[in-house]
Amino acid sequence: MAQKEALYEGKAKIIYATENPDEYLVYYKDDATAGNGAKRGTIADKGVMNNKMTAFFFDLLAKEGIPHHYLSMPSDREMIVKKLTIIPLEVIIRNVAAGSLAQRLGLEEGVPMPFPIIEYCYKNDELGDPMLNRYHIRAVKIATDEELDEIERMSLKINDVLTKFLKTKRVDLIDFKLEFGKASSGKIILADEISPDNCRFWDSAGIALTDGYWIDVKKGMGLVTEVFHEQLPRLDNAKIAIGHVRDATTGFSLAANAQPLRVNYAGGALALAHNGDLTNAGLIRRDLESKGTVFQTTID
Repeated sequence: MAQKEALYEGKAKIIYATENPDEYLVYYKDDATAGNGAKRGTIADKGVMNNKMTAFFFDLLAKEGIPHHYLSMPSDREMIVKKLTIIPLEVIIRNVAAGSLAQRLGLEEGVPMPFPIIEYCYKNDELGDPMLNRYHIRAVKIATDEELDEIERMSLKINDVLTKFLKTKRVDLIDFKLEFGKASSGKIILADEISPDNCRFWDSAGIALTDGYWIDVKKGMGLVTEVFHEQLPRLDNAKIAIGHVRDATTGFSLAANAQPLRVNYAGGALALAHNGDLTNAGLIRRDLESKGTVFQTTID
């Protein structure tokens, strides 16, 4: 299908008209942004990955009765979608305290929420995508109560389907954003994408540096580049460095559970990391705790 003029270009995608007035072509770019576009860069084949991942998740959701705008994938970074009237809302579903939620409410990052939390933001870059509640949305006539009820019903079902699937892949879905549109019939339909651009899939990451006299360990949750960035200037002064990137195989996804781990002993200190599961970790842990050992993490 031949693309025509570009109708819209965002931070990660370009929307084109097509020969069919009821369909658009979405082109996924390799651009990477953060801070609502304040930081920019490129990641090779990011658009290809986001396009394929979105198609996969939309197909998965369709099997569970979630209607979406995806029709076909003519190339690795192009997607044909249904023409919709987009509802200018970002619907944010949060399963674990992280990012702005943790900052606003003074919560420790990594603490699971007792139930999924739904937040709304007005999709408007000039205004900085301000947070809204249902009263705001009704007052400015973005959506009706009935439409919001349907959006929330669909969002919670999407969250349930995605979290259960990702758990089978040992991936935690911390939070994510959705967008919806209306078909000519008025039916609410899932739009936009489901990819790392609008989902927080947490990695635990850490790096330990030493020059033979000191050991400096930096650990955190989030993008690996952000966790490692603070330590990069110190690499010039280090003789040995070890890094680790992986979600905790046991315990909660917390910064404290990220590796490498620093261990102090009679001869000094060391940093260590391990891969794989210890099948008898619980037994060993209980035995050591009975002898007075105090653990600082919940991993094996």
